[in-house]
Amino acid sequence: MTFLYILLGILFFGIIILVHELGHFTFAKIFKVGINEFSVGFGPKLFSKTGKDGVLYSLRAIPVGGYVSMVGEDENSDEECAFCKKSVWQRIIITAAGAVMNIILGFILTGILVLSSGHIYSTTVSGFNVANERGESLVFEEFLGIRVGDTIKKVGNRKINVRNDFVYEILFRGDESVDITVERDGKEVLLKDVKFDTFSEEGIVFGNAAFIRTTELEKTFSEFVKQTFCQAFSSIRVLWSSLLNLFRGRYGVETLSGPVGVIGQVKETASYGWESLVFLLTMLTLNVGIINLRPLPAFD
Repeated sequence: MTFLYILLGILFFGIIILVHELGHFTFAKIFKVGINEFSVGFGPKLFSKTGKDGVLYSLRAIPVGGYVSMVGEDENSDEECAFCKKSVWQRIIITAAGAVMNIILGFILTGILVLSSGHIYSTTVSGFNVANERGESLVFEEFLGIRVGDTIKKVGNRKINVRNDFVYEILFRGDESVDITVERDGKEVLLKDVKFDTFSEEGIVFGNAAFIRTTELEKTFSEFVKQTFCQAFSSIRVLWSSLLNLFRGRYGVETLSGPVGVIGQVKETASYGWESLVFLLTMLTLNVGIINLRPLPAFD
C-alpha cells in the first residue's frame, strides 16, 4: 500500500508540474518565443520525443519539478524569437503564467468539490454541536453570545462570505479573543471579545469554530459559482496566512513539507475518501501558485 501512496504522490506532483509548465509554454508560444525543451521532472530522461514544432518533450526521472527551456532565457541572444528580446510585459506574463495556471486549477478543483458535496452551507447559525462530559448533545439557543438565526457578517474587520471564511478565520486567530459582527433581526450587532475553545497540532494553537452549525443552501448555479470562488479564496487566504505566520515565527520551519511529507499527507488523507484527496491536491496547487507569485527568487 505504501508504494501505491508513493505513486499517488508522484501523480499529484506530475499534475501540478504539468499544469504549471503548460502555463509558461502556452504563453511562450503565443508570444512566439523559441522553445528548446518542455520537461516534466528533472534528472535522467525516461522518455523524450521531438515534436513537429521542433520542441523536445521530455519525461525525466525525478518527479519534483520541471521546466520550459526557452531561447535567450538565461543568456543574451540576437534571435528574434529569444525570450530576452520580448517586451517587458510579455516576459512578465510568460513568467507568471505557470503560477496563474496552478491557481486556476485550484479554482476548478474547488468547483468539483462543491459539486460533489452533498450539502453547501450559509453563514446563518442553525445550532451548536456541544456535548456534556458524558458525550450527550446539549441544545442551546445562544452560545458565546451567538444566537440561532444570527448571520455572521464579520470577524474583526474580515468580511465573511461563506462558512469556510468563518471557520478558517477563527482557526488562524488561535487563542485570541475576537469581535464578531452578526446580523440579528435585520440589524448588525457587534459581539465583543468572543473567546473560542482551542486545539493544538504540532505545538500550534488553533481556534475552533467547527462546532457552530449553519443552515443548508439550495444548490443553484449562482450559489455554486459563489461557493466555488469564495471557498477557493478562503483556501488562498489560509495558505497566505500560513506563509506570513511562518515568516513571523509563529510556525517553525519543521512544519514545511517536502516531497516525503506530501506523500505522508497523501497516505493519511486517503483514508478519508477521494474528496479529501482532491482537497489536498487543491491546497498543493494553490500553494505552488501563491509561492511562485510572491516577489521572491523564483521557485520554478
